[in-house]
Amino acid sequence: MRVDKNYMLDLFLDYVSYDTQADAEAGVVPSSPIQIELAKAVAKECEKIGMCDVRVHPSGYATAVLKSNVDKKVPAIGFLAHLDTACEASGKNIKPKIIENYDGNDVTLESGRIMYIEEFPRLAMCKGGTLVVTDGTTLLGGDDKAGVAEILAAMKYLIEHPEIKHGEIKVAFTPDEEIGTGMNSFDAKEFGVEFAYTIDGGPEGVFNYETFNACGSKIKITGKSVHTGSAKGILINAGLIAAEIAMMFPIEETPQNTENYEGFYHLGTIEGGVEEAVVKHIIRDHNKEKFLAKKAFVENVVKQINEKYGNVAELEMQDSYMNMADKVNENKAIVEYALKAYKNIGIEPIVIPIRGGTDGARLSFMGIPCPNIFYGGDNAHGPYEFVVVESMVKAAEVILEIAQLVCE
Repeated sequence: MRVDKNYMLDLFLDYVSYDTQADAEAGVVPSSPIQIELAKAVAKECEKIGMCDVRVHPSGYATAVLKSNVDKKVPAIGFLAHLDTACEASGKNIKPKIIENYDGNDVTLESGRIMYIEEFPRLAMCKGGTLVVTDGTTLLGGDDKAGVAEILAAMKYLIEHPEIKHGEIKVAFTPDEEIGTGMNSFDAKEFGVEFAYTIDGGPEGVFNYETFNACGSKIKITGKSVHTGSAKGILINAGLIAAEIAMMFPIEETPQNTENYEGFYHLGTIEGGVEEAVVKHIIRDHNKEKFLAKKAFVENVVKQINEKYGNVAELEMQDSYMNMADKVNENKAIVEYALKAYKNIGIEPIVIPIRGGTDGARLSFMGIPCPNIFYGGDNAHGPYEFVVVESMVKAAEVILEIAQLVCE
């Protein structure tokens, strides 16, 4: 073990105390003010361990630089993790619990909720390790504060061990990744690296360089309200049309019925009444042609509704991110660096597509190809989330290995 396990764990436990839950409806950047406070705390730590050019940007992200310690020309590389937590579960008053030498059995959380091995089989693979779990009322925030702590632990080690040769390394800690806007204000040109890696990939061994192509759709229905006693032939119930629209989407192409490379439509919200209603979906597919076909399907749904009821539906559709593989595949060396780094520290890589997105997907299309490395946790976005401290150490050591491989 090279990185300081206790240092990294202490950072992680401190950072999860910040309630940095993202808010998609806030309309400000960052979407929750505590994200700026955490960015400042992370920046302070960067200064403390000896990094250079430490900055906290107005839009809520922190950056720092570790200067090259070699004379030869080496590509500048980046490592990123995000500061926010997911919208699906509370991130307030998190009470982490450490389980030493985990026995491999079901875990009862303080709230009474139980993490059953049968339901969460990857938990059994962590037997003998050190788990950090929730009290069962909040998420944990391993996604992605574990990644933050791992990057800092790796940078601290490199600074304390100048005999390890590396080129220039830049780190960034970003806001609002969970709502897809973390890269909106990020200056990729100023960041100035040839390629980068996000530390945001789940259980030990996972490596991703493929994401969904993604967009969101919003269908607004305008109804016509009249007295129900004389409504025949006149009333148009927007709420009923919204329900009809929702049922026009194929149930077999929903998240609960798809896996691996299968795309989906996900009904996010359906709300409203007689006068007005709104149906929101997110649309995902790894395959570009299938993704475009899904978007065309939504357009056709709206067309059918308007033909049936008379131009009552209005569609807004906006792309969120594209499949990073399109950009990463232009320089597969960055994949090879990571896979070799995994193997050098005794990890067999689990190369799988992300059934979601990362800041790396956005960054890849901003000119910095950016695959995704594991952070050592599982069950993100809910009260059953946990991280394995030994896997966090491995993630930090992958960072060290990549730095050395690129220099070589």
